[in-house]
Amino acid sequence: MNDNFAIQLFEGKNVRIVWDAEKEKYYFAVADIVQILTDTVNSRDYIKKMLRRDSELKSKWGTICTPVEMLAPDGKHRKTQAADLEGILRIIQAIPSKKAEPVKQWLAEVGAQRIDQMIDPEQTFQMAVDDYRRQGYSDRWINERMKSIKNRKELTDEWERSGVHDKKDFAILTNVLTKAWSGMTTGQYKQYKGLTKENLRDNMTSVELALNSLAEVATTEISRQRNPKGFEESRKTAQAGGRIAKNARKDLEREIGHSIVSHSKASDFIAPVEDVEAKELTE
Repeated sequence: MNDNFAIQLFEGKNVRIVWDAEKEKYYFAVADIVQILTDTVNSRDYIKKMLRRDSELKSKWGTICTPVEMLAPDGKHRKTQAADLEGILRIIQAIPSKKAEPVKQWLAEVGAQRIDQMIDPEQTFQMAVDDYRRQGYSDRWINERMKSIKNRKELTDEWERSGVHDKKDFAILTNVLTKAWSGMTTGQYKQYKGLTKENLRDNMTSVELALNSLAEVATTEISRQRNPKGFEESRKTAQAGGRIAKNARKDLEREIGHSIVSHSKASDFIAPVEDVEAKELTE
């Protein structure tokens, strides 16, 4: 799975979705679909009763559903039972509901929307903006986050051009860059903010995002000039780009009199999200 998290709306209700780029499939949160079809306040209990009624579905449940990391109402990412389009349609068959056909039509529209997004990536960009806005982030923060996504993509493209393709190497280079400007690896940074599985960038302040983006942009430009070959040379460019952002951080901290690297996380600086979703399925 990648981290392409999204929230779609059906009749004003949230449906959490993840796009798996490798399998080219959407995965939908089962609890959200069940809640829409049944208006139940406890999707988990409804699913247990549904599986008792439908022995065939119960026997295939482990194949139909898979734990997928999705955004919870509290803004954290947790493993949630999800199913692809085929699996969701099978679940719909087991639920007597007048909304079955409208939901099927909506699912088809979501699939078509993904095709449109692949043709026009700007739609994906706008969807991300809308998702962050629904979660309560400010427009200022969203602007910085969107810039950081663009900058990150350009950096990873440059790393690939330099001969770095392994995702583990990407993670190592990211640690090198992050430590060079902030003084901490990404893992240490997350621990500093009190995060576990949450996305670090989604919990940075706008200033932290700007400095992280500066480190990535600088690294990209240095790499284009030096034309590194392979991981080790790319590591040196990451250190150089990170140092540029570190110097900017130090200059700003001298002016304002306090550290830019903040303990704050998203829940500290975004508006609270109303919990209108059913209890998550975590088993």
